[in-house]
Amino acid sequence: MRQRTALVVGGSGGLGAAICRAVAPDWGRVAVGYRSGLDAARAVTAELGDKGVAVRCDLGDTDSIAAAIAAANAGDLPLGAVVFAGGVAIEQPFVSTITEDQWRQVIEVELIGFTRVVAAAIPVLRASGGGSITAISSVANYSYPPGDALSSVPKAAIESLCRAVAKEEGRAGIRANAVAPGIIDAGLGAQFLTDLYSPDIWETQRRRIALRRFGSAEDIAEAAAFLASERAGYITGQTLIVDGGFSL
Repeated sequence: MRQRTALVVGGSGGLGAAICRAVAPDWGRVAVGYRSGLDAARAVTAELGDKGVAVRCDLGDTDSIAAAIAAANAGDLPLGAVVFAGGVAIEQPFVSTITEDQWRQVIEVELIGFTRVVAAAIPVLRASGGGSITAISSVANYSYPPGDALSSVPKAAIESLCRAVAKEEGRAGIRANAVAPGIIDAGLGAQFLTDLYSPDIWETQRRRIALRRFGSAEDIAEAAAFLASERAGYITGQTLIVDGGFSL
């Protein structure tokens, strides 16, 4: 198998860093995408050793995204996979209280940001003989918890775009899938567990999960790494729900 590069957009965050570590065994190089957290990105690349490289990727800037894709494709390790783990730090307001500015922020960064990444990645992946695009979505699209619209609405569109890419670009050898995490104790999920709602409410949620535990960053990262890799070479247009049975 020829050596190629995996780009993890949002690779400097808690979940993104776990994804970088999980994809590393399958790829010759891992490009750790960051917007402003250069120190965090460098910490991740230090863990990856010679395989890691930090690339700036601002989802609000088309030129920044194009430069990140080009950097990940440079040299003798062409781009073979993109994992989209970027997002916005949000609260959990009910739909009736969400402002237009809040909608614009999540749609601009997450949904429009993903469309920009896809638009930049497709021609590069076509030229290198195919590859994969994997997006981190949300279990809220399958079992909706009140207050999660700011997260779930743009991610529902992201899943739809993955299916569109899968259908249209399969002939070019490009696969597109999504991973829908349940409640996890990493990244924004860890912040929610600490700052949002009472311990009793979270304990009730934990008991709803078939496996009786919250997920870890590694649980989600391993699923994303699998879908991004050639081990999932005949899987496309799918969403893998990784929630410990929360949505059952």
